Amino acid sequence: MKSGSKSDTMKILHNYVKYGIALKKDREERRMRILHTSDWHLGKTLENISRINEQKAFIDEVCQIADREKIDLVLIAGDVFDTYTPSSAAEELFYDAVDRLSRKGQRAVVVIAGNHDSPDRLCAASPLAYKNGIILLGYPGSDAGLYPTAEVGTRIVDSGNGWLELQVAGCPHPAVVITLPYPSESRLEELLSADADEAALQQAYSDRIGSLLCSLSRHFRQDSVNLIVSHLYLRDGRTSDSERQLGGALIVDPAALPGNAHYIALGHLHRPQRVKSAPAPAYYSGSPLAYSFSETDYSKLVFVVDAEPGNDAAVKEIYLNSGKPLKQWVAQNGTEEALGWCREGRDSNAWVDLEIHTDRVLTAEDQKQLRELHPGIINIRPRLRQEDETALTYEGREGKTVETLFKDFYKYRMGMEAADELLEAFLDVLNEEAEEALDMGLLDTLSGGDGIETQVS
Repeated sequence: MKSGSKSDTMKILHNYVKYGIALKKDREERRMRILHTSDWHLGKTLENISRINEQKAFIDEVCQIADREKIDLVLIAGDVFDTYTPSSAAEELFYDAVDRLSRKGQRAVVVIAGNHDSPDRLCAASPLAYKNGIILLGYPGSDAGLYPTAEVGTRIVDSGNGWLELQVAGCPHPAVVITLPYPSESRLEELLSADADEAALQQAYSDRIGSLLCSLSRHFRQDSVNLIVSHLYLRDGRTSDSERQLGGALIVDPAALPGNAHYIALGHLHRPQRVKSAPAPAYYSGSPLAYSFSETDYSKLVFVVDAEPGNDAAVKEIYLNSGKPLKQWVAQNGTEEALGWCREGRDSNAWVDLEIHTDRVLTAEDQKQLRELHPGIINIRPRLRQEDETALTYEGREGKTVETLFKDFYKYRMGMEAADELLEAFLDVLNEEAEEALDMGLLDTLSGGDGIETQVS
């Protein structure tokens, strides 16, 4: 081969590689990048311990992810707050989060209400939010076109009850988004079945949701990125103890979902997962923090989705580092084993639920020592080894003093004698209650005015 021919071949290969890189870059630039998160439950506590600092750390992390991954659209699929009346700290954190995520309208943010959110309260800031590309939707059938969006950046091109078309800054293709905030019967403003049994009600509810979503999916187009965001409990979804008010009757069959969506972003269940039986890619992003000790065995994450018209979406997981893990300890060998774990620094940055198998009542000093060694211990639950579980019959109780009855009951339930300090506390409480009743004249009334002895020993 002549040197000239070899040089020409190298140029052709070089140009081919360069063209391939440019083509790949162009295709990547045409894709819309979507971040899916849900179930923030801002303001939620763990056994009355505030998690607000952990939630602030999550907000910092998700904003960093959105910037690093060059996200175009953020979908927040409900349960932003933990209660209908969130604290001022929780509301301030939410508004700070969506403001940072939107980047002054350069990134679209769509937020729907979950069952823990007050739809009206969540949407109260809509006149300001929409101008910055933040779409807040509280009820099924909400029309996102009620408020004007900015002239530049994220714009609502078209909308109707339960759907909107978004033009996102920097994306050549629009997104058509079906929005279904938590659809309870009351929020749907309809009664599905007045007298049906549970099975019939479940079927009626699933059919209604499926019919609604399929009807809305007619707005999907070949030249748009087609998305659904909802707060639903799908059958086959794996639950955890931290979800409340799931509602046994409010279950939707995954087969009821439209099959022509690029991606279905779901909220409600706190375990991150894909619903494999759904006809289109349907994912629960889960809660960003572990909110119950049933969530000790899986990681927390958000999903990043690359979508473009005419092609399947690409979904990847991004694991979260913020938030303390929740751990469960079981000390089979008693209090000393638990103390040993604390001294060695086991799970030092975690919240801990501690179960201790023991032959004696844990004293206040025991509990104080454990918590001083590990400030993250939330619960201390003794499991007393049972020996004598003879039932307390009516005849066995007759003629005994309150003190003796308490000792017998404690031994029956706990398998050991009540400690002196516990018995003393019980008697103090009992005497206080009797004295309050006497002061109110209740005892004289109940005894017919003859009076009864109020002190116990």
